[in-house]
Amino acid sequence: MTKALYVAALESHSGKSIVVLGLMQLLLGKMAKVGYFRPVISDVQEGEIDNHINTVLSHFDLDIPVEDAYALTQSQMVEMFNDGRKGDILDSIISKYKELEQRFDFILVEGSDFSSDGSVIEFDLNIDIAKNLGIPVILIDNAKGNSLEEFCGNLGSAVNTYIKKDIELIGVVANKLRPENIDIVNKRLNLELKDKTVVFAVPRVSNLSHPTIREILKALNGEVLFGAESLNNQTGSFGVGAMQLHNYLNHLHENSLVITPGDRSDIILGALHANLSDNYPTISGIVLTGGIIPEPSILKLLEGFETHVPIISVKQGTFDTTNAVGNIKSRIYPESKQKIATSISLFNSYIDGELLLERLKTYEPKGTTPRMFQYNLVQRAKTSKKHIVLPEGEDARIIEAASELSTLGIVKITLLGNKEKIEKKAMQLGFDLSHLSILDPGTAPNFESYANTFYELRKHKGVNMDIARDSMLDVSYFGTMMVYQGDADGMVSGAVHTTQHTIRPALQFVKTKPGIKVVSSVFFMCLENRVSVFGDCAINPNPTAEQLAEIAISSAASAEAFGIKAKIAMLSYSSGSSGKGDDVDKVRLATELVKKSNPELQIEGPIQYDAAVDPLIGKSKLPNSEVAGQASVLIFPDLNTGNNTYKAVQRETGAVAIGPMLQGLNKPVNDLSRGCTVEDVFNTVIVTAIQAQEK
Repeated sequence: MTKALYVAALESHSGKSIVVLGLMQLLLGKMAKVGYFRPVISDVQEGEIDNHINTVLSHFDLDIPVEDAYALTQSQMVEMFNDGRKGDILDSIISKYKELEQRFDFILVEGSDFSSDGSVIEFDLNIDIAKNLGIPVILIDNAKGNSLEEFCGNLGSAVNTYIKKDIELIGVVANKLRPENIDIVNKRLNLELKDKTVVFAVPRVSNLSHPTIREILKALNGEVLFGAESLNNQTGSFGVGAMQLHNYLNHLHENSLVITPGDRSDIILGALHANLSDNYPTISGIVLTGGIIPEPSILKLLEGFETHVPIISVKQGTFDTTNAVGNIKSRIYPESKQKIATSISLFNSYIDGELLLERLKTYEPKGTTPRMFQYNLVQRAKTSKKHIVLPEGEDARIIEAASELSTLGIVKITLLGNKEKIEKKAMQLGFDLSHLSILDPGTAPNFESYANTFYELRKHKGVNMDIARDSMLDVSYFGTMMVYQGDADGMVSGAVHTTQHTIRPALQFVKTKPGIKVVSSVFFMCLENRVSVFGDCAINPNPTAEQLAEIAISSAASAEAFGIKAKIAMLSYSSGSSGKGDDVDKVRLATELVKKSNPELQIEGPIQYDAAVDPLIGKSKLPNSEVAGQASVLIFPDLNTGNNTYKAVQRETGAVAIGPMLQGLNKPVNDLSRGCTVEDVFNTVIVTAIQAQEK
């Protein structure tokens, strides 16, 4: 079963608490450790706690510090969004969620409240959060105030949006329905949504929407005169005590709230006597308006009553008070035991919790989002800190990336180059290099040792000691020798040097893994809502069918090693058996070779790019394929096609291209593009560190 569930609303006051409280009660009966998390909370005053968090943690006695149970406040989220830092919003949420995920068997995630200025972006944000956390959603909406057409249409539209974003909806809750409309809405939504998800219809319950005396006290900034111990009394209907007492008594209902001017001692005393009488309903509380306090003799009389009816005084007039009470949006607090019990009872009566858990058991995440992929890369790199050498230490991009990587403690970094030049440039750029080391190959303590080793490895190729020393003055050779000798775990170069210059030393003495004939490369293409593996886009100009097959097998292994389920598409200008010609025949043969040598791999070829990644086109062109429309590993027939395609996708879509990552070498050496960015360097170093961990 998946380890989490996201409870999302479509508007404010949808009634998420019913689902959250009911699910939490159910989950705690099934699992030992259940966590609770809110990505974004409403703004709270200093010293206060978000009400949702306070209620859930208190009522269920969850061992979670309040600061761990949320990521951002509404104001923080809006500010970051307005600054164009949507990615930082998601990164903050993912990071906090992942910390909780390690501690609990299951996490119940409650979405935002749609209660302030940020509500216009919250629908999309909830979708992005659920997508990036990789968890299914139960969607809830409030039917109150909407026609049947409006409500079902809006809910149906929202469901379709979630599904189009590849988010699994395990259920939809139509909340706050009139009891007589439950069957009508159920039938309509099931017709509207067909088999997309399951539908639950929940009636509105008045005592969940009516405020407690405590909420009224806070909303009207009132003063407690009597009954402070009963402020959690739940109000029912309310009415103004302006008529004669004998008439007013006929208007009392169960849990009535009495609103009356402070000088109407007859209404005050009459209501209290009615509360004590078996012939009248219970009074929940009395609100005295106009800032008028009863006379001392009346106060003395009231002090003698043994009753649980709180009496509060407010400054507002009777009319304003009545309107204000009617406009209070009631919430559930830790002290609201009656509301909590009602919510859980509603959930158990109208929502099939066991069915939801069964649907969770069959849930499978649909791929990894770019944000989650990059987050996981950083976390994996941190688990075993590796030493990466960067030969092009005098380049500004390398300096910036190295400073960030070492400061964050992700990897250990060594820069190669002139130490004085590197430190001067870093100072000019404002980057701290105190956490990393800098080596000048010509003055390095192990220079002679490295030259001797290179001589021994290459003397059969005519290399003498003079050539060996000259080679070790080259930063690419020196860095590669550090990796070969185990003085570094991996190397990243190519920001200044050519691909050939970067990988030639590795091919000369690091060499390939046993059984590997072809060194190839992949890019991890972080697209809008998925991560695809592109190979080979950097090394082999025109691979044979046999080489193409080996590239596909290596690329699939790389994908799996980085948490991507490998579904291989062998790309060509034709799909299936329709195409003819040497180029498509090469791809067809390569596909057959992979199937023969690795029958466990899911592979399709030849196949066109659109049929490989678009479900509708894939189903149309290759209806029986297990890869078409859902390929995650895309193998290009030659370097010309692959290199241009990855760059076109990167530039035109804004995708992040992590790589190229070289495959097949005994130790990790990776090549950068000379047009690389600081982010490219950062990501490639992390990938290299993870490769070193695998080694």
